[in-house]
Amino acid sequence: MPAQDDVMDLIFGRWRSQTLHAGTKLGVFEAVGAEAKLAGDIARELALDPALSYRLMRALGALGLLQEEAGRRFSITEAGRLMRKDHPQSLRALTLLEEGPEHYALWNHLPEMVRDGKQNAFVREYGRMAFDHAAADGDYGGRFNEAMSSYSNVQSALVIEALATRGLPAGGHLCDIAGGYGHLMSSLLSAHEACTGSVIDLPEVVSDGDKLLAGSFGVAERCNYVGGDMFQSVPAADIYFLKLILHDWDDDECVQILESAHRASDDAARIFIVEHLITDPETPHFSKFFDIHMMCWGTGRERSSDEYAELLSRAGWSHVETWYPESRLMGLVEGAKA
Repeated sequence: MPAQDDVMDLIFGRWRSQTLHAGTKLGVFEAVGAEAKLAGDIARELALDPALSYRLMRALGALGLLQEEAGRRFSITEAGRLMRKDHPQSLRALTLLEEGPEHYALWNHLPEMVRDGKQNAFVREYGRMAFDHAAADGDYGGRFNEAMSSYSNVQSALVIEALATRGLPAGGHLCDIAGGYGHLMSSLLSAHEACTGSVIDLPEVVSDGDKLLAGSFGVAERCNYVGGDMFQSVPAADIYFLKLILHDWDDDECVQILESAHRASDDAARIFIVEHLITDPETPHFSKFFDIHMMCWGTGRERSSDEYAELLSRAGWSHVETWYPESRLMGLVEGAKA
């Protein structure tokens, strides 16, 4: 019965993600190399119980993250290498955040939220907004920041791919609003050598010089970091980017952010809203599950291209076009001054 199999797979899906989380948290992927290694040796290296750690590694093998050979020997697979700290596209930090105790707990509030019409499980669980919790809890805040940087490896590549069709004007000044440590901006400046750029984020973010990425990308001379409040003002620029920012906020808050860019720019400016866009009713898409995560995480939500076009209009912009990478995992909603 295929339908029954599909539902059973959904029911037990959390077993897979929690197995992945345990292996990541315990350092299994760091200890297992390309050459097959005895499970007992891995357990001793990580100070783990040998019998239980073997069972965990066996399950990770069933997920395709490790390769088990005869004699309880394990090597790492290509997928498993993505869980290592040293992988350039590492997803380790994202795993530790999304399957960690905080985000796991949020989903317990989903039925109640849907019943009473009040989203934001972070307030229900911890008594404060997610960003406030990240600022107050160093462990969660550290994992959150690392995960956002990890996720940026995927997101920046998708943005560059989508822009390849559209193109950017040579010599323009770019601004990434709430751009964190500058992964997207550094990627954009690497791909467009005639451009310069600014990254605006909270002062405590951009003052952490050891984590700013422009230097490691070799674009520090063309990239400026600015501390500020995106709701109040942003630097002047020719082209603005908002990558996975507006989905954190309700409609009125989104309009405030878009208005900040509108005030700071001249009549030829453009803006790109980069999000997981809700698709038509017939098309299954990751955005529809990300939207439930946002329901749990705060006051925001995922939106369609048309819904972002409406927000642009409210803030004085007009929708020009929506651009996609081949996978259509994310979309870039382009706006121009109306």
